[in-house]
Amino acid sequence: MHNKTLKELSALLQSKQVSSTELTRHYLDRIDASGHNAFLHVDRELSLAQAAAADARIAAGTAGALTGVPIAHKDIFVTRGWRTTAGSRMLQGYVSPFDATVVERLGAAGMVTLGKVNLDEFAMGSANENSAYGAVKNPWDATAVPGGSSGGSAAAIAARLAPAATATDTGGSIRQPAAFCGVTGIKPTYGRVSRFGMIAFASSLDQGGPIAQTAEDCALLLNDMIGFDERDSTSLTPEQGNGREDFTRDLNQPLNGLRIGVPSEYFGEGLAPDVESAVRTALEQFVKLGATLVDISLPKTALSIPTYYIIAPAEASSNLSRFDGVRYGHRASEYKDLQDMYRKTRAEGFGSEVKRRIMVGTYVLCHGYYDAYYVQAQKIRRLIADDFQAAFADKCDVIMGPVAPTVAWDLGSKSNDPVANYLADIFTLSTSLAGLPGMSIPCGFGAGEKNGKRPVGLQIIGNYFAEAKLLNIAHQYQQATDWHTRAPEGV
Repeated sequence: MHNKTLKELSALLQSKQVSSTELTRHYLDRIDASGHNAFLHVDRELSLAQAAAADARIAAGTAGALTGVPIAHKDIFVTRGWRTTAGSRMLQGYVSPFDATVVERLGAAGMVTLGKVNLDEFAMGSANENSAYGAVKNPWDATAVPGGSSGGSAAAIAARLAPAATATDTGGSIRQPAAFCGVTGIKPTYGRVSRFGMIAFASSLDQGGPIAQTAEDCALLLNDMIGFDERDSTSLTPEQGNGREDFTRDLNQPLNGLRIGVPSEYFGEGLAPDVESAVRTALEQFVKLGATLVDISLPKTALSIPTYYIIAPAEASSNLSRFDGVRYGHRASEYKDLQDMYRKTRAEGFGSEVKRRIMVGTYVLCHGYYDAYYVQAQKIRRLIADDFQAAFADKCDVIMGPVAPTVAWDLGSKSNDPVANYLADIFTLSTSLAGLPGMSIPCGFGAGEKNGKRPVGLQIIGNYFAEAKLLNIAHQYQQATDWHTRAPEGV
């Protein structure tokens, strides 16, 4: 049962071959027996109550495509009834009185919440080792990281602990863990998925999206996730192109004539041979499907790392200033005065990576440094976006390349080297800075520095509002290959 896709489970539910209660109980039992540390909070009673309500809708004939299908939510989305910690001690024990818009919309569609999944603290990290509640283990190799920050979401899908999961992508946090765990994930155009109820890291970059086994499953989830939300000031309006649409509509379109841009900057020094081999083989498969490969250049790619690590920490410094021990969350137990309480609360509540980014962000926003760093970074951000537009204007329809330079690395091997973690995002950051949609699909395996079996992800980048096109391209590839059907041993 747990190896079936979301689409297949939906069909079983609609034909009443299985009930949502039975399905939910099956996944909850698997979660209980799992040793991946993917879930932070599970409430069997709440989940089964939602499943019973879904079964009633199915019996009444008022169910939709997602009704009764279980889902896990990244613990960055606030959820009524479940704890929301953002992977931080700062929010330990916090229970929101309302649902994030993403949770609300998927709940209205009838999906059943299995629980909250682990993540890097406040979504800051590339390995899921920054969580205050322990690192998630990659289901393909328990000694490897699952990627971050949405490592819990990706690991839950890979280990078949859930058929779908919500996630967020600030600089690659949907695509990179999806690649490391051998599953499918898509980051929509910035502003298409509401950020209301998503605990903010970097407001101009954060974007929600789904992780699942297949592109078809992601399309079904986006049908209910995407749309304007007046409660989110960054939400794109229908007039701007953010109307509700059917993302499954073009899944079966042939790829004849598709022009795939292959950036030279994505295949240079630093790309591991095993990753390059898998990605090149995937590109050859697209040629067999009727596409044409076009050599392109994205010359500002190397600038994406310094640009991102100025803008994102600056916004994080501002967003996380609210966590001070006064209104909610952790408060130091002993302090002399208000200033001492602030210092001790934040010192105790935040982990080392969050503190590092707050300090960097506060520095670049200081008087005398704002123009030299933050303003210049925003100018370079525009140049990075212009690189993509120049490519899409007359050279290619989509861009493809690796998601990350290597396969998943060993747990702990980079935990004391933050720069090494930052460099792992070289191929995903520019897409986020430009606000473009991008996705990762499984395309093979590499061994990394050992003889293990670790997944490789192919990145597909499109122009603004091109989610349906990306999903069609990914679906056609998945109809011709079986990488997305592979599961870790013992699953």
